Amino acid sequence: MAFLFICGLGFGARQAIGTVYGGADAAQLLEALSRAGLYLGSAVATASATTLALMLTLVGMIRRAETEFDTEAYTRVILIARMSTITLMSSLIMLLAFVFPVGEFDALPTDWYGLLYEGLFAATVLTVALLAATVLVVYMTLEHVIRGVTPGDTL
Repeated sequence: MAFLFICGLGFGARQAIGTVYGGADAAQLLEALSRAGLYLGSAVATASATTLALMLTLVGMIRRAETEFDTEAYTRVILIARMSTITLMSSLIMLLAFVFPVGEFDALPTDWYGLLYEGLFAATVLTVALLAATVLVVYMTLEHVIRGVTPGDTL
């Protein structure tokens, strides 16, 4: 749900930006996107790596808890680990793409800049959407674990 919501926001933002009319427009948009993308990519990479580390802590807590957990808790932790790993890898690829000095490539055809902008914009939106979906699954998993260790039906 969160993934689709963020993708919808990204699509709406892309529609609001409008059509890229030429290589010069795309180069300017790429420069603006890369400045923000570097910060965003590093923040997403940090969040994903932290989530992976915290999942190890959660597995240890589940194993030491005096309550028996069903396989759903472990399945969710594996899902979070997979999603965090995919998000981390996509943010690293995105960071690598944003550090290329695109404006310095004079021999490239002008339509290349528009394609590169579209690809990097889409990669940015998908990476943020993956992070949002991961956060939602983390919340649902923590709620499941807390309900498992809380005595009674007070939640």
